[in-house]
Amino acid sequence: MSHPLYVAFIWHQHQPLYKSRAASSADSEQYRLPWVRLHGTKDYLDLVLLLEKYPKLHQTVNLVPSLILQLEDYAEGKALDPYLKLLLTPTDQLDLKGKHFVLERFFDANHHTLIDPHPRYRELFEERHEKGIAWCLDNWQERDYGDLLAWHNLAWIDPLFWDDPDIAGWLKKGRDFSLSDRQRILSKQKEIISRIVPQHRKMQEAGQLEVTTTPYTHPILPLLADTNSGRVAVPEMELPKNRFLWKEDIPRHLHKAWKLYCDRFGREPRGLWPSEQSVSPEILYDVAKQGFNWLCSDEAVLGWTKKHFFHRDSNGNVFEPELLYRPYRLKTDAGDLAIVFRDHRLSDLIGFTYGSMAPKEAAADLVGHLEAIGRSLKHRQEGDGLERPWLVTIALDGENCWEFYKEDGKPFLESLYQILSHHHGIELVTVSDFIDRFPPTETLPSDRLHSGSWVDGSFTTWIGDPIKNKAWDMLTRARQTLANHPEATEENNPEAWEALYAAEGSDWFWWFGEGHSSEQDAIFDRLFREHLGALYHALNEPIPDDVRYPLEAHEKKGDMRPQSFIHPVIDGVGDEQDWDHAGRIDVGGSRGTMHRSSPVQRLWYGLDHLNFYLRLDFKRGVEPGKDCPSELHLLWYYPQRPMYTSPAPLRDLPDAPPLNYRFATHLEVNLISQSYQMNQSIEHDGWRTSKSRVKVAVNKCLEIAVPWVDLPTEPDWNLHLVAVLAEDERFQDYIPENGLIPMVMP
Repeated sequence: MSHPLYVAFIWHQHQPLYKSRAASSADSEQYRLPWVRLHGTKDYLDLVLLLEKYPKLHQTVNLVPSLILQLEDYAEGKALDPYLKLLLTPTDQLDLKGKHFVLERFFDANHHTLIDPHPRYRELFEERHEKGIAWCLDNWQERDYGDLLAWHNLAWIDPLFWDDPDIAGWLKKGRDFSLSDRQRILSKQKEIISRIVPQHRKMQEAGQLEVTTTPYTHPILPLLADTNSGRVAVPEMELPKNRFLWKEDIPRHLHKAWKLYCDRFGREPRGLWPSEQSVSPEILYDVAKQGFNWLCSDEAVLGWTKKHFFHRDSNGNVFEPELLYRPYRLKTDAGDLAIVFRDHRLSDLIGFTYGSMAPKEAAADLVGHLEAIGRSLKHRQEGDGLERPWLVTIALDGENCWEFYKEDGKPFLESLYQILSHHHGIELVTVSDFIDRFPPTETLPSDRLHSGSWVDGSFTTWIGDPIKNKAWDMLTRARQTLANHPEATEENNPEAWEALYAAEGSDWFWWFGEGHSSEQDAIFDRLFREHLGALYHALNEPIPDDVRYPLEAHEKKGDMRPQSFIHPVIDGVGDEQDWDHAGRIDVGGSRGTMHRSSPVQRLWYGLDHLNFYLRLDFKRGVEPGKDCPSELHLLWYYPQRPMYTSPAPLRDLPDAPPLNYRFATHLEVNLISQSYQMNQSIEHDGWRTSKSRVKVAVNKCLEIAVPWVDLPTEPDWNLHLVAVLAEDERFQDYIPENGLIPMVMP
C-alpha cells in the first residue's frame, strides 16, 4: 500500500493571565494588558474559518485554558483593561496622563501590516513618529485622539471580517470617529470573540479539527516537578537557592485543564500541548493517568533523547528523516502515551520568515519542503511510493506570527490551502487521526526521555538567570506558605490556589532577566508579584517585602543578543519596529567616557531564514567620506570549518585578534555610492569576486541584507563577523571592539 505524506499542523493559541489580582490598588484595572481582546479579534476565529473553506484539510488547534477564561470575560463584558477604558472615555475628558498613554501605546502594532494600510492611522503614526509625543500633546485636537483610539482597535480586526457592514462602514469612514462609534467597535469585538470557542467546537464535531489543551495556566511541568531538571541539558546551570519540588501541582493543573475542556467542548481531550513543549520523565505518569493519549514536543528533545542531532542539507531538509517524521510510544505505569516531535525549521519558517515573502512564493516554498521530505523518505526504501505512513509535525504559535504577514496571513494561508487541497502526495491530518490509524511502532524509554523544551532542548529561557532564579525562590516561598495552611483547600480558599496557579505560569519567567525583553517587562514583573501577593492576602499572611518591589530595574539595556528573527525593510531609515528584536552593540560614546571614540554610535544585527541583517547608526552629523571612512568591509570567520580562508585584504591591519584571523567571505561596501562587491576566499590566500544579491541602503543609517545563499554555510553552522571601516582599503577602525559578532545560520 502506498501512502501520501501525512502532515499535522498544530496551532498553539495562548496568552498569559493578564487579569490583575491587586483589586485594592488605586490605579488597577481588571486586566493589565489588552492582548487577549486584540488577538481575539485578529487571530483565533479567522484561522479556523479559513480552514473551514477547505474541508479536505484537517488540523489541530491548541486552546490554553487561561486564554479561554479570559476570552469569556471579554465576551461577557466582565473584562476591563487600561486600553479599553480609554477607548470608552470621551475625548474631552482625556487628561494629560491619558493622552500621553494613548500616544505612547496606541501604536502598539506592526506598522507595515497593521498601520500603513490605513491612511488615517498612518498619518497619525507619522506625526507621532516624526514630530514626537510633546509636539502631539501641544497640537493634536480631540478628533485626533478619537481617531487614534478607534484605529488601534479597528486595525486589530482581521481582514476576513472587513465585509461585515459595520466594519466596512468604519473602514470607509476613516476619520472623525465619535464615542458612539468606539462603543460600537467594542460591541463588534465582543461579538467576534464570543464566536471563537463555539466555532472550534463545531469544527471538531464535524471532524475537521482537533482541539487540544495545555496545563491550566501554562506552567512548565518539569520545573514544577523539580527545578533541578534545568541541569539535564545544562549541567553547570546556576540554580535558585531553594529547590522547587512540588510534583503534586502537576495533576492539579492537568485536571483543571481537563475539566474546563470537557465543559466547553462536550468531550474529553485527547492531546496535550505541554507548555513550551517542555517534557521530562517525571511528568509522563500524571499525563497518562489524567487520560491524555498523546503530547507533542520539539525535535531537539527527540535529538537529545536518541543522542542524535538533526543536521540539515543546504536546503534545510533533515538528514535521516525517518527518525523525526513519526510518532513514538512512551510507556508509563498509567498507560501508554504517543508523542510527536515538530520539525523546528518548518515551524520557524511559518513563524518568522514567510511573512516577509510574497504569499504565493512562501506557500510554494513550504510545499516544496514537504515534497522534498517525501522524496527523501522514498529514497530510503524500495518502490515508487511511500510504503509506510510518515507524519511531519508542524507546530507553532498560532497568533503572533500573523502580525508580520500581509492581511494577517490570509493570502498565504489561502495559497497554501488551495495547493494542498489538490495535492495527491500530501494529506493534512489531525494527530489523533494519524495515531488512531497508525499507532506508534517504536518505543522511547520513558525514563530516558530528555528533560527540555522547544528552546534548544533546555530550560534556560525560564531558569538559570539571576533574576529568573530570584523569581523561583519567591515562588518556592509562596508555595511553602500555602502548604503550611492545610486548611486552605481549593474548595474553601480558591483565591489562594488560583493565585498560585497564575504565578506558576511560564510567561513571567520568559521575560525576567536576560534573553527576552519588551517595553512591557515591568508589567509582567508586576503581574507575577500581584499573583504572589494575592496568595499571601488570601491566607491572611503578611506579604514579604520583596514581593512589593520590582525584581529588576526595567530601563533600556545596553548590548544584547538577538531575541528573535527580524525582517527589516532595507531602506536606510532604521525603522524602530523592524529592528526591535535585533542584537545590539553600543559602540562610540554610548558606553561611557572610557570607551574609544568611533563615528558609529551603535551596531544592530539579526537574521531570518533568508538573510543576515546589519545596521550601523552613525553619530549625529557624521557624513561617510568626510567624518567617517567611506568603506565598510565585512569579514566572515568560520571556526573549525574546512574551507579556503585568506587574510583580510586590507592594508595597515593590526596584527592582533580578531583582525589577524583568516576569513572565508568578504563584503566591501562603499558608503557613498552604496555599491558593493562580494568576495570568496580561494587557494594561496587569494580572493575571488562572486555574484551576490546583497541589499545596501544608506540614509539615516546604513542597512545591509546578505542572503544566506551568498555565504558558504549550511543550517546550524556557527560563523562570526567583524566590521572594518577603511579608506582606500587602508584600515581605520573596526567593530565590535576586541570581538566578533556571533551568529548561527537557522
